[in-house]
Amino acid sequence: MQALVAHQLNQYSVEDVSIDKPQVGEVLVRMKAVGVCHSDLSIINGTIPHPFPTVVGHEGAGIVEQIGEGVHNVHPGDHVLLSFIPQCGHCYFCEHKSPNFCLAANQSEPGKMLDGTTRLSINGRPVSSLFMLGNMAEFAVVPSISLTAIDTNVPFEIAALVGCGVTTGIGAALKTAPVRAGDRVAIFGCGGVGLSVIQGARIAGAKEIFAVDLSQDKLELAESFGATESFGSEVNAVKEIMARTDGIGVDKSFEVVGHPDLVQQALSATRRGGTLTLVGIGRIDHTISLNALMMPVSGKIIKGCLYGDADFKTDFPYYLDLYRRNQLELERLITKTYHIDEAVQAIADLEQGKNARGVIVFE
Repeated sequence: MQALVAHQLNQYSVEDVSIDKPQVGEVLVRMKAVGVCHSDLSIINGTIPHPFPTVVGHEGAGIVEQIGEGVHNVHPGDHVLLSFIPQCGHCYFCEHKSPNFCLAANQSEPGKMLDGTTRLSINGRPVSSLFMLGNMAEFAVVPSISLTAIDTNVPFEIAALVGCGVTTGIGAALKTAPVRAGDRVAIFGCGGVGLSVIQGARIAGAKEIFAVDLSQDKLELAESFGATESFGSEVNAVKEIMARTDGIGVDKSFEVVGHPDLVQQALSATRRGGTLTLVGIGRIDHTISLNALMMPVSGKIIKGCLYGDADFKTDFPYYLDLYRRNQLELERLITKTYHIDEAVQAIADLEQGKNARGVIVFE
């Protein structure tokens, strides 16, 4: 099969990769669509440490081809949506309604399956899979606890988006923060995830939604998805936001890039007692400075957001239902589609910020 392989830091290419049959508790999925997510680039450029070589890709939907022994939640022929965080159902976090922290994700070495081995190889050399998925490929063997069946009437390219970026963004607004009706909100960073935060804030009933980004194209998209006003590089976004909120600041702010300077801007734009939600993934060597006097005095809350606090077994169907009821726009998030042969270009376009979301579609 063809797959996008990251060989070492900043070196990646489409390769022929061998894939083994699913083992106990695993499922072979024929991939139909895979979103090109910034986390894939973060693996390639070293922002997220990970062993090489590895097949990237973690935002995907497909059809079950084969199931291993002990799999009962899906069957051959099912349309499925994959989750990059598994859900074992019995660890501390699953039992305490925080399955986005499921300990099964840390059960084996990065890039390995739950049994500590891999199903992928190139000329006999083992190849790891990103988040036990590695689904930027024609096929993927994944743990059964990392997927759920979905309705067959949902287009695969739409479903794929919900596997990571949309769930993270919508969930940040609806679950992590959460945004309340009448809130004033600011989103710093308007890529695919940031645009999903904007939609979540709109669905929640935010009164004002301020969008901040360097790209004018993305700001135009932001306004079309529900932002009430947008600010680009030509203005001081924090100053503009404060002016429009009578010097108070927003109730909820979201940083969706992962850059310390932008985190500081988002914090400055947040009112006293308000909440800053950190959605973007920064580099491991980046730090954020907090004023030991001003934080307690201001009463501001800073929250981390992993996967939009997702319980994917219930949230995936809910977000797809919002799409079916025309409350959640997903088609316009896809600004370009690619074939697996064009995966290298898809990553390059992602790095250059050309798309809201690129999607690799398989025949």
